[in-house]
Amino acid sequence: MLTKVIEQNKIDHFAKWLNHAEKIVIVSHISPDGDAIGSSLGLKHFLETQDKSVSIIVPNAFPDFLKWMPGSKEIFLYDRHRDIANKLLAGADLICCLDFNALNRIEAMKGALQASPARKILVDHHLHPEAFCQIIISHPEISSTSELVFRLICRLGHFDEITKEGAECIYTGMMTDTGGFTYNSNNREIYFIISELLSKGIDKDAIYRNVYNTYSESRLRLMGHVLTQMKVYPEHHAAMISLTKKEQGQFNYIRGDSEGFVNIPLSIKGVIFTCFLREDTERPMIKISLRSVGTFPCNKVAAEVFNGGGHLNASGGEFYGTMEEAKQLFEKALEKYKPLLTAKG
Repeated sequence: MLTKVIEQNKIDHFAKWLNHAEKIVIVSHISPDGDAIGSSLGLKHFLETQDKSVSIIVPNAFPDFLKWMPGSKEIFLYDRHRDIANKLLAGADLICCLDFNALNRIEAMKGALQASPARKILVDHHLHPEAFCQIIISHPEISSTSELVFRLICRLGHFDEITKEGAECIYTGMMTDTGGFTYNSNNREIYFIISELLSKGIDKDAIYRNVYNTYSESRLRLMGHVLTQMKVYPEHHAAMISLTKKEQGQFNYIRGDSEGFVNIPLSIKGVIFTCFLREDTERPMIKISLRSVGTFPCNKVAAEVFNGGGHLNASGGEFYGTMEEAKQLFEKALEKYKPLLTAKG
């Protein structure tokens, strides 16, 4: 049995909306990850069993290793299909905002979403959600938005309508947002949900291979290069890796090739905090990915140092400046947080 995490009044409210909605649009955040795509597709497959017309719009492209997912080819990319996307948003009866807590996380789509007369619901697991939707289902204690989508469907009384395709997408989102169930995944109810998804006929081993074992040769060579440049800070129990635009070009980088790199240094004995700095290929900025183990709050570092946020053990942010400046900022942060880092070492 699952704990009733989502408030009943919100379940009832959303159920009434569904009864009257015919055209539904699902929206997720920029640079969509496995949870963004998994939760969106999982919800889409369910809504289609309710005879709804459902479209998914994301701001830009998502990694190739997610394109095997059922329904992924039908996703609209706002930066490529703006006119179509704007019409869908304007004509929607209901907009479901998944896996983001603030309008700046959808960037160029913000205006069209705000202007839409559609009813709006937010389903997310990040801290401090903005009030841009009439229904806000926000639970930072839950491991992934995909898990929340599963819980929402079940609370609506429609577990039986979850298809195998929908279950595959939900499982993918849960798996990727916990690093293959290696962090933020100690709640035993997660494994009850996995059991229920398995009852739908999914092959979790095949899903793992589809996501993690289908990379290119250039990705492996890129990984080797990045690791040779890694800097370890034994006195802080931390490590840092980086990737410039020039290096990305040398290894034929495609979106998603560096997925999971930030987790690798955590396999070093004694390292509990890692940082990955990657120059963005589209904008003049550096993307920051942070990971930790135990109780070290990498989300606090993300918020205070890199204008970001996230979860205790997995978070990120942005930096507008040079790579060297970003590295220096990270090293200053290590000194600031040294008491916490050494206390856990």
